[in-house]
Amino acid sequence: MGFHEVRFPASLGFGSTGGPQRRTEIVTLANGFEERNTPWSQSLHRYDAGMGLRSLDDVHLLIAFFEARMGQLYGFRWKDWADWKSCLPSGAVAATDQPIGLGDGVTRDFRLMKSYASGGAGYARAITKPVAGTVLCAVQGVPLREGLGYTVDCATGVVRFADPPAPGVAVTAGFAFDVPVRFDTDRIDISMSNFQAGHVPSVPVVEVRL
Repeated sequence: MGFHEVRFPASLGFGSTGGPQRRTEIVTLANGFEERNTPWSQSLHRYDAGMGLRSLDDVHLLIAFFEARMGQLYGFRWKDWADWKSCLPSGAVAATDQPIGLGDGVTRDFRLMKSYASGGAGYARAITKPVAGTVLCAVQGVPLREGLGYTVDCATGVVRFADPPAPGVAVTAGFAFDVPVRFDTDRIDISMSNFQAGHVPSVPVVEVRL
């Protein structure tokens, strides 16, 4: 699957709509009770960038980005302004934000994860597109230096430690991240509302599995 390691212009994405989507299969039994199941272990994110466009220059930037991706053919990075880092939106990224595993004395590669918890239930989301230069890691609460203690593959979200963490020790990380997406259409409809402004009612994008 083709993917370009380039982010959709953040200025256009700001003001967009969208978020996570789940798929739940519900069967109502003869006695009125329900059985619920899901074929998805991970949520799928959908967005619409049409609301973020404000000027004719924005429309031109969108057209250039769309044509360079050849419509739906190539995926790209998307900044979800509602959920783009390992901590609260008001917080600062720290090396102890998210648990990403326990050491066993052998494993050196750990995938970045973000956990969501509420009411005793939780969900762990795999992060595949961290933002370069933002990933901070710690072992047993002790921060390490990128390039010496660990390296990050920003195309996959895998952190490789120079030395495998000792058995039982907590491995944590903090990071900013993008969502891998593609356009969910091969057509962009533009309405010229006046001489200096254009209007694009819908620019749907959908997350891709990597």
